[in-house]
Amino acid sequence: MKVLVLTLITNGPDPVTGRTPTPNARLRRVVDNAVLAEELGFDGYAVGERHERPFLSSAPPVVLSHIAARTSRITLFTGVTTLALLDPVRAYEDYATLDQLADGRLELIIGKGNGAAQAQLFHVTPDDQWDRNAEGYELFRRLWREERTTWSGRFRPSLVDAETWPPPRQHPIRVWHGSATSKESVEVAARYGDPLFSANVTNPIEPYAELISYYRERWAAHGHHPAAALVGAGTAAFHIAPTSQQAIEEFRPAFAARLAAAERFGLPIVFPTVEDFVERSSALVGSAAQIVDKVLRYHAVFGHEVLHLNLDGDGLSPRRQREQLELFQAEVAPALRAAVPSRPLASAVPRDPDDARPADEPVGASR
Repeated sequence: MKVLVLTLITNGPDPVTGRTPTPNARLRRVVDNAVLAEELGFDGYAVGERHERPFLSSAPPVVLSHIAARTSRITLFTGVTTLALLDPVRAYEDYATLDQLADGRLELIIGKGNGAAQAQLFHVTPDDQWDRNAEGYELFRRLWREERTTWSGRFRPSLVDAETWPPPRQHPIRVWHGSATSKESVEVAARYGDPLFSANVTNPIEPYAELISYYRERWAAHGHHPAAALVGAGTAAFHIAPTSQQAIEEFRPAFAARLAAAERFGLPIVFPTVEDFVERSSALVGSAAQIVDKVLRYHAVFGHEVLHLNLDGDGLSPRRQREQLELFQAEVAPALRAAVPSRPLASAVPRDPDDARPADEPVGASR
């Protein structure tokens, strides 16, 4: 099994101290965490996209470009790219450029987005967001594969023999389709033969299991070999300790902050207590053995090969967060990798020898 670290770059009051980091400090910690994730041997690092408080993740290509400059091996992900809100041509230009800067270490998870600000900022509503997502992906996908594109649709001006530049490093890129409970996203993924990434965050396992089962049905209906289907799944929270009792007590302030935020924004309370949250949600809160057991129980239902750990809102200092990730890599990751075979993620594409240039040779100098 492959394991990603994910952040939506939530920036609210610390559940322990009550202090809110400055945007500068929060963004820099995101980059530092990506460097740490590579150092500790995690397979990927994902940055989400949201366009309202309390998130600082409105520009994932910018954040991931900085991470690309600070790392060399870890696979970079979006989680998700809200393609329903974006001009597909501009999205292609951003991510093709990022793909070049990351030497081909990029994978995308796309989705229709979430949050009330989408209607205010982009005039995208629940009435058209899925149509925009499907149309945007159709064009984005073609741009990644074609030197020149002729296309027309409902939501942006048409293209006639249009060239988009720069070319990407990967031909093509792997695009996952992120979904919580929507069959629309699943249908698009299955039609194109793309992988599915289940959010697996807000509810108990049942609706996510139903959606993944539907994905596999539609995958086969579109003529793809069943064994080629690829699924990832998220987690609601992560906190590891020597015992479950210690993990729950240490996590309790973070859960209380989540519950207060849900009540403040009028969101439904699915798990009213921390004990219920740990028991029935996908949260990985407990000892190493308990976390391994829970992931494998979910895998028995989902058949997923990729897992993400969401570090937002944990209230941990950099030192304690490092200890958490080190313990996961030492005691959980080896067991998951041994139990669940998984296909490779995007890795650095070897550079053309002609690209090599002595450091003192100016660009454009003749050889």
